[in-house]
Amino acid sequence: MSFFSFVFGRAPAPGWTPQSAEGVRDALLAINRSTAPFVVRPGAAAEAELIAEWRIADPGWHEIFAKAHLEQAFRVLMRLDKAAKEVRAVDQKWSVEWRDGLPSLSLAASAVSGQKTEIDFGKAYGFTEDLDTGEINYRFTTAELKGPLQRAVTAQGWQWRTVAFGKL
Repeated sequence: MSFFSFVFGRAPAPGWTPQSAEGVRDALLAINRSTAPFVVRPGAAAEAELIAEWRIADPGWHEIFAKAHLEQAFRVLMRLDKAAKEVRAVDQKWSVEWRDGLPSLSLAASAVSGQKTEIDFGKAYGFTEDLDTGEINYRFTTAELKGPLQRAVTAQGWQWRTVAFGKL
């Protein structure tokens, strides 16, 4: 991704016809799969239309995130702008404390508004997506979460607009 795409967003490929807002919303929700470390879900109207976040609160993922000693959780808040045919997105970072193997989330004191790139990685033993056992090398990157979102939006002929300041 170029610097300008990072700062200003990502435009759809030339020749794409913009689809309906419902089509964009459905495409974003269709990204969900049980084996992904993140989920895309509807948000509260006042906060955002859609939220993509690590599955840190999902009991099936507690052990993986705890073994990774994940200290920060990441969310992308999204709002669909029908008139402009764009999805406006802002990143949010949360601090994570582990107590008895369960996560406790709090908004990071140094709140991030705008765009964030981060990588957490490590090694653990357990099951893979193919249900094989053994050593698992994992990484949780913001690109792993945001990449599929951006591709889903631009494939629908809409612009992915990053928001650092102003209205989501």
